[in-house]
Amino acid sequence: MTSTASPAAQAPREAAGRGWRAVSIVLAGAFMALLDTTIVNVALPTIRSGLHASPASLEWVVSGYALAYGLALVPAGRAGDRFGHKPMFLLGLTVFVLASVACGLSQSAAEIVAARIVQGLGAGMFYPAIAATIQLAFTGPARSKAFGVFGATIGFATALGPLLGGLIISAAGTGDGWRWIFFVNLIIGAVTVPLAAWQLPRSEPSRRRGFDLPGFALLTAGLLLLLIPLIEGEADGWPAWCLACFGACVLVFALLAAWELAARRRGGDPLLNPGLLRQTSFSAGAIFAVAYFAGFSSVFFTLSILWQEGLGHTALITGLVVAPFSVGSLVSAANSDKLSARMGRMVLVTGCVLVLAGLTLAILVVHLTAPSPDGWYLIGPLLLAGLGNGMVIAPNQDFVLASVPQKEAGTASGILSTAQRLGTAIGIAVIGTVLFGTLHLGSASARSGPQAVARAFTHSAQLALLTNLAFVVISLVLVVALPRRIPGHGNN
Repeated sequence: MTSTASPAAQAPREAAGRGWRAVSIVLAGAFMALLDTTIVNVALPTIRSGLHASPASLEWVVSGYALAYGLALVPAGRAGDRFGHKPMFLLGLTVFVLASVACGLSQSAAEIVAARIVQGLGAGMFYPAIAATIQLAFTGPARSKAFGVFGATIGFATALGPLLGGLIISAAGTGDGWRWIFFVNLIIGAVTVPLAAWQLPRSEPSRRRGFDLPGFALLTAGLLLLLIPLIEGEADGWPAWCLACFGACVLVFALLAAWELAARRRGGDPLLNPGLLRQTSFSAGAIFAVAYFAGFSSVFFTLSILWQEGLGHTALITGLVVAPFSVGSLVSAANSDKLSARMGRMVLVTGCVLVLAGLTLAILVVHLTAPSPDGWYLIGPLLLAGLGNGMVIAPNQDFVLASVPQKEAGTASGILSTAQRLGTAIGIAVIGTVLFGTLHLGSASARSGPQAVARAFTHSAQLALLTNLAFVVISLVLVVALPRRIPGHGNN
């Protein structure tokens, strides 16, 4: 006997099918945006030699992208609320793809830094539409499943970057191979943009929200006053203008706080909601995101510079060296929802402790085997750190947003995502300052050649990794301010 499903039963299946098609498209965009936060790290030495870039320029290649990405998130989310998330996704993805091509065609350090900043703006423009599409497409358990796939995509893209970058440069050649890590976005974008125009659902603007341009301008100015001296100061010998910038940064952030409070009292819609920031769990969680992302994302930067410039290995070997971190992240991220339900807040504590243990062991390996550390000895430490990283990255957002009122969930999510990207930018600025600021190659290379160069790089890399440890320690301390359990995951 043949049974035919009723139209009432078929409708939910068709809606679910459309929903997963839409989510698959926006996740392709998420994959590109997050892949480009780490894939570029293994290309930095070849970018440096190909474009004669300074250490500061290399830092801007990474941190300029992350800074622009983070700053664009909240305004883009509000623009999506006003004009619809589909047009924002299409516009942002198009900007991202075109800027990727500009990165690959760059003929100078200034050109690639400028293109990376535009690329980051494009990523920030389309990224808020991803969560909005999931919200539109699903409800209940299906929505939770979709957000779980989103979290896995975040972990997969971030972890895959260094290895994929090494493979691309190895296949395309060390001369201009770095250009193809950007051109690959054109291939993916050429498929994704038309599919997005065809398949993404249109969303009606939910409410008209202000953009708080003064708040945005003050936030941007404050961050630039912080990052510019951090990145440029070491090369210039820390002149007086660096101290002036740091002082001005404090003043600008004070003005930002005063402006946001005043905007809230006037009944406006401030960029950074003071009511949210007064919640201890949320404000501590945002600082946690800054500190943790500063700590973990810059590890790839240090190891890429050490392995290629210090030890003379290829980009592919460098990608393979950090691959255990990627594997560990993927394994634990895939099971992080179950771990969160079982362990509560302790999943974040355990994750941070594992990252600390793995990085400590990695520093010991580099120290004990200097000046020629072997990547085989780093498999265990980086795998351990990766397992911890996956336990932190995926549950992080759920725990930080657990106590936020539902009506503020969108704003809070945007601020938290901004904090993560800004953490990456700040981490690269600080780690780059430590790495290059303690590196004394002139006398070393003149005195005894490659061995002394390797010794200088391993010494500076250890100091940079110790700085990573400090960021993760700060994160571990801040975990205690987060809720003990995610609502709906049981009682402690």
